[in-house]
Amino acid sequence: MKKILVAEDEQAIREFVVINLRRAGYDVCEASSGDEAMEIYERENGSIDVAVLDIMMPGKLDGLAVCRLLREKSGSVGIILLTAKTQEMDKVSGLMMGADDYVTKPFSPSELVARVDAIYRRVALNQMRSRNDFREEITAGDFVLNLRSRALLKKGVPIELTQVEFQIMEYFFSNPGTALDRMDILKHVWGESYYGEEKIVDVNIRRLRMKIEEEPSNPRHILTVWGLGYKWES
Repeated sequence: MKKILVAEDEQAIREFVVINLRRAGYDVCEASSGDEAMEIYERENGSIDVAVLDIMMPGKLDGLAVCRLLREKSGSVGIILLTAKTQEMDKVSGLMMGADDYVTKPFSPSELVARVDAIYRRVALNQMRSRNDFREEITAGDFVLNLRSRALLKKGVPIELTQVEFQIMEYFFSNPGTALDRMDILKHVWGESYYGEEKIVDVNIRRLRMKIEEEPSNPRHILTVWGLGYKWES
């Protein structure tokens, strides 16, 4: 069963989200605070596939704090933030902490389910590769990307990747030296039906550069192609 954790303190919104996800075939665990969300995650013992987190929640842990804790515990769990239009910096902060996507309130049921579906497909694909002992690797200069274990090595040293970062790197490694349009990256990683903005690509590129480049402000590998997008150079 596809298991989703929904953490939202406003009961009406939480019930709206839970009902629509259950209709779409998901097994939903619901929490009214960040603290309760973490208790549920621990209790479920790693079986949560996707977490939908409201940024503004009462208590010690808001949505950003839960996002950070979940990402520290798992690189594979999908994370979607629920945000208000005024929370622009929080969106960027959440993505930099490892969130996969965000949905801006108010949102339609179809938009939310489509975003959850896209994240879940990515999680399920990686689980399938792991179960089937998928061993294929892609090598690019000092880097080795293992498609089974979802691992990236630089000169033999592992670099921790989120689901989104892994898919971006896989796309780069499969198209070395090719200028990739932001929209192409968006469709490849987030899916054809993605509702969001292209800037989510830029935030993830910034995060990747911080992980793999010697000098993130002067990158040698993930290069900007002005007016278009990015390309990978080994």
